[in-house]
Amino acid sequence: MAEKILDVQGLETQFKTPDGIVHAVNGVSITLDEGETLGLVGESGCGKSVSMLSILRLIQSPPGNITAGQAFFKGKDLLAMNSEQIRQVRGGQISMIFQDPMTSLNPVMNIGKQMAEPMLLHLGITPKEARERSIKLLESVGIPRAGERLKDYPHQYSGGMRQRVMIAMALSCNPQILIADEPTTALDVTIQAQIVDLPHPPRRQIPRRRRFDPVRCGVHFPARPPAGRLFIPAVDACRTLPRRRY
Repeated sequence: MAEKILDVQGLETQFKTPDGIVHAVNGVSITLDEGETLGLVGESGCGKSVSMLSILRLIQSPPGNITAGQAFFKGKDLLAMNSEQIRQVRGGQISMIFQDPMTSLNPVMNIGKQMAEPMLLHLGITPKEARERSIKLLESVGIPRAGERLKDYPHQYSGGMRQRVMIAMALSCNPQILIADEPTTALDVTIQAQIVDLPHPPRRQIPRRRRFDPVRCGVHFPARPPAGRLFIPAVDACRTLPRRRY
């Protein structure tokens, strides 16, 4: 039997608003086994992304607040960890490809510094080693002239290239769990197919990865789903439109 790597039970997250309490996540329970690919499916606004942000303790408080639940990662409750403990988990052991790279990347810091930061923190390597690893990671996700592009800032990258940078950053520290929150949002279908397939080559280098991926329903069920990934798409993206006569 596969080892249970993540066990979330009874997760509840609320937001205080001028109109009252919003119950964004209400009693969510998830388990992820070693080497498993898991998809979390629901319509837009149902709390998929907030659930994942809650597990990593990335909910801004106020107005958000995790009011109940437990999230055991390798036997330790993520929700009970102090700030320093959860900081060691984020990026190093559990990483996340955020939904919108346009707002997730720091606009005043070049890509090289943003790529190197988690590796310097979690891997304990030198800046030179971090730069070399950054170049290899960017090349693995299809960024041309990766060594030169490290000096560029996020606004100098296209939307699809920013998505690729986020994937490279998420894979940089060899995480045990990869969460991908709709990594193909706002991209056309051709680029979506490329983005969904990008984590595959690095995964062959780092076997038995566990993944959570929030993506659109249209790309939720690939022909060869990679092991260890959690997909979190929106169901309403897959609704059949009524036929119209013109």
